[in-house]
Amino acid sequence: MMSGNIENGREYLLHVMECLKKRLAETDAAILEGEKEIEDMHEYYWENYTEMDEYGYENFDNQQALFRQMNANEEQFLLRKRFKKMMDSPFFGRVDFRYDGDDEPELFYIGIGNLSERAGSLPLVYDWRAPVSGLFYDYDKGSASYEAPSGVFEGEITSKWQYKIRNGKMIYEFESDVKIDDEILGAELGSKGEVQLKNIVRTIQKEQNTIIRNTSDKIMVIQGAAGSGKTSVALHRIAYLLYHDRENLKSSNILVLSPNGVFADYISHILPELGEENIREMSFDLFAYRELKGIVSDCEDRYDQIERSVLIPESQELCREKQSAGFAGQMDAYMLGLEDELMNFKDIEYKGCTLSEKEIIDLFYFKFLDIPLLSRMEAVAEYFIDQVETLRDRDLADEEKEELTERFLRMYETRDCYVLYSRFLEEAGYDPLPRVPLEKRKLRYEDVYPVLYLKYSLFRCKNHHGIKHVVVDEMQDYSWIQYVLLRKLFPCRMTILGDKAQTMEEQQQDVLKFLPKIFGRDIRKIVMNRSYRNTMEIAEYANKLTGIQDMELFERHGEPVEERSFAKLEEALDQVIVDWEAKRADYETEALIFFTEREAEHAYLYIEEKLKNLDPDGEYQLSYMNRDSQNFKKGLTVTTFYLAKGLEFDQVFGVFAADAEDGLSKQAKYIAATRALHELHMYDYKKL
Repeated sequence: MMSGNIENGREYLLHVMECLKKRLAETDAAILEGEKEIEDMHEYYWENYTEMDEYGYENFDNQQALFRQMNANEEQFLLRKRFKKMMDSPFFGRVDFRYDGDDEPELFYIGIGNLSERAGSLPLVYDWRAPVSGLFYDYDKGSASYEAPSGVFEGEITSKWQYKIRNGKMIYEFESDVKIDDEILGAELGSKGEVQLKNIVRTIQKEQNTIIRNTSDKIMVIQGAAGSGKTSVALHRIAYLLYHDRENLKSSNILVLSPNGVFADYISHILPELGEENIREMSFDLFAYRELKGIVSDCEDRYDQIERSVLIPESQELCREKQSAGFAGQMDAYMLGLEDELMNFKDIEYKGCTLSEKEIIDLFYFKFLDIPLLSRMEAVAEYFIDQVETLRDRDLADEEKEELTERFLRMYETRDCYVLYSRFLEEAGYDPLPRVPLEKRKLRYEDVYPVLYLKYSLFRCKNHHGIKHVVVDEMQDYSWIQYVLLRKLFPCRMTILGDKAQTMEEQQQDVLKFLPKIFGRDIRKIVMNRSYRNTMEIAEYANKLTGIQDMELFERHGEPVEERSFAKLEEALDQVIVDWEAKRADYETEALIFFTEREAEHAYLYIEEKLKNLDPDGEYQLSYMNRDSQNFKKGLTVTTFYLAKGLEFDQVFGVFAADAEDGLSKQAKYIAATRALHELHMYDYKKL
């Protein structure tokens, strides 16, 4: 039965559910059969391997057959996974499209994955990423077209339908004149109970769809307002690219650089929900610390630096200065001087073979000039080792090669990046690093990326060729030097996203102004200026904090923002307990957000003790989220503004000191306010 034969959504759902049950049973049977086949192959091998031919052809054929069967089984497992997800909601939209020259329209039902009655037959449900599905997101009724591998198809959309299906049952269906009805979008945005970021396939907007389906731009930079859906759009774009380039792109080829472990957990379900395997995720800080092993024993993290800037505001300026283009330029000039300063050339003789000082200088400054300075002598050593092996007509043992290479490396006065960076600081008028042995070396955050920049300017850079697409979230928090390192380490496609208004510094940083100088002028810049997350009341309150005036707001109303003042912190916390208790049944996720880690930790311990005293046997969903946390939890999460960034909660309590009016405090309040989906309370208290 083809998708155009049934026009009633409820009847069609029954047919699709029957087909899903049948396909699930088939995949279960295929998996069982495949597992038995693998077991039989293993058994045959162990019974017969001693009698297999001496050249190993039969053994090779057996291994290949086993490999093919395991791949076939893996495909069946993935199919079963997709079908099980579709059992809950097999489709969410329909577009009726009459091709030019046809009398009757074809009906295309759209869901999170393809579904056919049998492999290779016409789909009953089309994957939301399929070319024809673009009609649903990009057009209203009337003339429309879509581009497929075989060409552009033009025609007319005669009807569009939207559905909500849960547990295989139709909740509602209705015909819609426009792409995504505002009532449906409002209902989705206003719903509670989702603990993690929602996938948005049912409500993708036209401007979001343009980004998701973009396959042409190597570097895409998305400047998105708070709540514009930029992170969701970036992840849906990855799902789309994986779907359309299965030959060359796998989930293991993608790296997401996210702020922290909790944010990683918060978004971890999105790709699996969209029918893809999960992808690699880590913070750029963690990546940097791993790359600096052997140079230092420990590094401060970004959060140490933020906490210090609260107490010593000038430390923020120093951090900004040390990761700027100007500072990088000073380091470049310093490193040019090292070409001569570090070197002490002399003849090398080994088993009757000699490389003179003059020959070494010629090789070092001319033949191998393109190799970074501190890796260059290794190339000279390899050149000499080849000469020795050729003249002696034998390969040197590994121990001999190591000993010989070490003699060449001793021509450097030092290859220690910690020492070289400290000398640079002193020459440039900054305090040098402490002179301590490796096990006691700890870098302040402001020095982490300059040292990494020095390392990858002076040593060969280890390209990560397995990574073919990098997603950089919270782009406004990355410095010039960090972006230069990203380009050097990952010369691949990137999706870079963030919001200049959510910077964790006193001054907003618009990275769009300097990114073209690093990645080239052909990067694609897109602005997402419509906010969907907050109610109108919350969004308007937040925008006043930072003077934002050009944001479009999705019209969804809620409770007014509550502002209250308290004589001391504990009184504010008592009120939080009262307000939280009153709405616990209504909301799944709430946050209590502070400026500093010390305040957050104190508040968590205070509330925990209060709750125990009020009801010793009660079960409260209360958690403290610090920099080491890895999971996003239900209930009330106590944390800081910088750890809450990127997350969203049904209800938010922002608690800040009354006299905190500096630039960073305003940024903290703005970030706290924009985390709230439905209800926001902003409390201040007088510091003693």
